Amino acid sequence: MTTDHQTEMLIIGAGFSGLLMAIEARRRGVKEITILERAGDVGGTWRENTYPGVACDVPSHLYSMAGHPNPNWTRAYAGGAEIQAYLQSVARREGLYELCRFHCAMTRARWQNGRWQVETSDGHRWSTRFLVSAIGALHVPLVPDIPGRDAFPGPAFHSAEWDHAARIAGKRVAVVGTGASAVQFVPEIAGTAAHVTVFQRTAPYVLPRPDGPIPERVRRLYRAVPPLRQLRRALIYAIYEMRHAVFRGQPHAVTFAMKMWRKGLERAITDPHMRARLTPDYRIGCKRILSSNDWYPTLARDDVTLVASGVDRIEGRTLVAQDGRRVDADVLIWGTGFRVTDAAERLDVTGAGGRTLREAWSGGMQAHLGTAIAGFPNLFLLLGPHTGLGHNSVVLMIEAQVGHVGRLLADMERKGLTAIAPCADAQAGFEAEMADRLAGSVWQDGGCRSWYQDAAGRNPTIWPGTVGAFRRRMKRAGLEQYEGIE
Repeated sequence: MTTDHQTEMLIIGAGFSGLLMAIEARRRGVKEITILERAGDVGGTWRENTYPGVACDVPSHLYSMAGHPNPNWTRAYAGGAEIQAYLQSVARREGLYELCRFHCAMTRARWQNGRWQVETSDGHRWSTRFLVSAIGALHVPLVPDIPGRDAFPGPAFHSAEWDHAARIAGKRVAVVGTGASAVQFVPEIAGTAAHVTVFQRTAPYVLPRPDGPIPERVRRLYRAVPPLRQLRRALIYAIYEMRHAVFRGQPHAVTFAMKMWRKGLERAITDPHMRARLTPDYRIGCKRILSSNDWYPTLARDDVTLVASGVDRIEGRTLVAQDGRRVDADVLIWGTGFRVTDAAERLDVTGAGGRTLREAWSGGMQAHLGTAIAGFPNLFLLLGPHTGLGHNSVVLMIEAQVGHVGRLLADMERKGLTAIAPCADAQAGFEAEMADRLAGSVWQDGGCRSWYQDAAGRNPTIWPGTVGAFRRRMKRAGLEQYEGIE
């Protein structure tokens, strides 16, 4: 039976973005807030990804909310379970669980009569003044359409949908992909599996990182003297902002990063032919730079084989590489990333005048400041187009967006506006600026194809500047870049 619900703000997703938006909206006086979450708990990425070795590649004290510092992080780079526990703790302390409707996904949204009319997977309908997409970018697994894929007779799963019932011990495991997830879980299963074969289409740059446990005495100090924890966060932020120089191609920064990469590679890999297969053929920064202290040593193990080729087809239990090599496997794990740039195909959203998001994004994803879309009133995107980073914590980007939305809400209240959308020329100007700044950059002209780019080769993903520049940009932006909608 269909039931109608009214709310002032409907937030889709209960990860970092959704929780931060709910906290900010409540602070700004929004009385009725509902969070729709398709799963059974908060956490987003960190609830979904449970593969062995899952961890963040940004230091814990920076990969956390500014308003909810955590002096109790147990490692320099927190594991997924600890981040998930942190988000659960924030949700409990802020009373956000009572706002959540779990096991409920948005299936359709229409702007009608000055409000968003939303249909959900449980058969309910919602009417809301503000609609916020907090679904994130890395949540729809990508499994390549390889002939024979679905006929593999053993356990086969994507790393984001890890099958914990599948037996790895004593099995021949094939891993397809060498992205951020693979460099974490392959070292964990090597030694447990009888043999691991890794299929690498293109080699990543993998740099070492200063990871390790944070001693209890240090955590006690952070609890007792908060400024020390704040200093640690500020220092990490400053160091990570400096990493942006690598992507700008500054010679000293590139040289330093390449020296770190080569040192890690050559320390672990002695075979020159193996080193050659693990050497990327593109400029550092073109693809996501990965971090691990275990990846190269794992590939040097006798029970791990690197096949420097993609998979052409699968014949029963045999994976046939594009170079003709054949590998038999008992278990198949896809470490092939996520669908990022084709969101319009999955979102059934219709804005003012009956224009669909698919129509608005027919030329690729676009949004003003990565946060709002012309012609789609009171719709806000968190981690939307051009908010991705290669050098720092995206939580900082979310906080900048949420602060911008909060200020818009306050200004709307003060000026008596019921609905707003970005001015078309403001959005067009922002998109033109992004295209101009990305043209010739390492992301577009670094000699690779990456998940940052869409099918047409356009890059709708990356913010080309520093986090500090984005923060300043969002603080300056106000209602002058938006138009009121009747």
